[in-house]
Amino acid sequence: MNQKNVLVLFGGCSPEHEISKESANAVMGALGRHNIIPVYITRAGKWLLYDGKLDSIQGIDWEKFGTPAILSPDRVNRGLLRIVGDKVKTIRVDVVFPVLHGPNGEDGTVQGLCELAGIPYVGCGVTASAVAMDKSTARLVARSFKIPQADFLVFDRVQLKADIKSALKKIRYKLGYPCFVKPNTGGSSIGISKASNRKELITALETAAGLSSRVIVEKAVTGREIEIGILGTGIDAKASVAGEIIPAGEFYDYDSKYENPDSQTIVPADLPEEILAKLQKYSLEIFRAIGGRGLARADFFVTEDGVVLFSEINTVPGFTKISLFGKVWEDSGVPWQELIEKLIELAVSDA
Repeated sequence: MNQKNVLVLFGGCSPEHEISKESANAVMGALGRHNIIPVYITRAGKWLLYDGKLDSIQGIDWEKFGTPAILSPDRVNRGLLRIVGDKVKTIRVDVVFPVLHGPNGEDGTVQGLCELAGIPYVGCGVTASAVAMDKSTARLVARSFKIPQADFLVFDRVQLKADIKSALKKIRYKLGYPCFVKPNTGGSSIGISKASNRKELITALETAAGLSSRVIVEKAVTGREIEIGILGTGIDAKASVAGEIIPAGEFYDYDSKYENPDSQTIVPADLPEEILAKLQKYSLEIFRAIGGRGLARADFFVTEDGVVLFSEINTVPGFTKISLFGKVWEDSGVPWQELIEKLIELAVSDA
């Protein structure tokens, strides 16, 4: 593939801001043959373009050295508008690589902007991104395809505030303790809590409701945490080998994922062939069901008696050095730099 002007978009307003920066650092390190256009979105939502040397984006004072820039929705210009005073320069963009985790990046919003601009972009489209980001909707899609999953309930933030007692009663009788409480939209395990009694459940619901307008409560599952990478589009999409997470904590929360060095990942996961085949089959089914393209990561639990339970699908999986997506594809015969190149190719060919 010829050299492209690749706009790498990262940072953002979501709680996963720092993870996005780490992921973008890894992505840009594999884009050496292309012209990288790094655009950082501050926590407040300001877009900044950096023209200097990119040794590490973590070491850049973006507010001091960044130049205001916005992606134009004008399909004729198809580019980034660099703004210096009253002067505006259009920088041609061939493809956008959104490395934005969570709301305002992984949920179809940025994807919609790219669609308006008529610029190819890496990853799933607007609908698939929005569906995958909404955990309860993704669960309903999985249910319609008869993909097994743990029992769950969904509550609106306003509903919880108005009558939390009814929610507590419903959870107790339909799911029981322990249970897991999650923001319905979010990632990186931010805001996820395990509740083993009424007091913990109230705190968990309040925490999750503070991060999302809806809250999903799941029946606790005892089992191995397994992840499958997906690469491609439609019938050409492929599933990777399985990766297993062994969290340092009681479950794979934010601390276990990014802060605690005792957490482990095993690639490939030691699984019977029939279990692996089932994981790969379910991964591709849910990916195709939501209209996925480019890439995704599907997460599952595998119980002691071999039952596979779908957990969620992520359309912008982590690209950090500890993230499983790159590791499972490397073990599947697609090394990191080749993987990033493949994602660019898919974005351009699917446009």
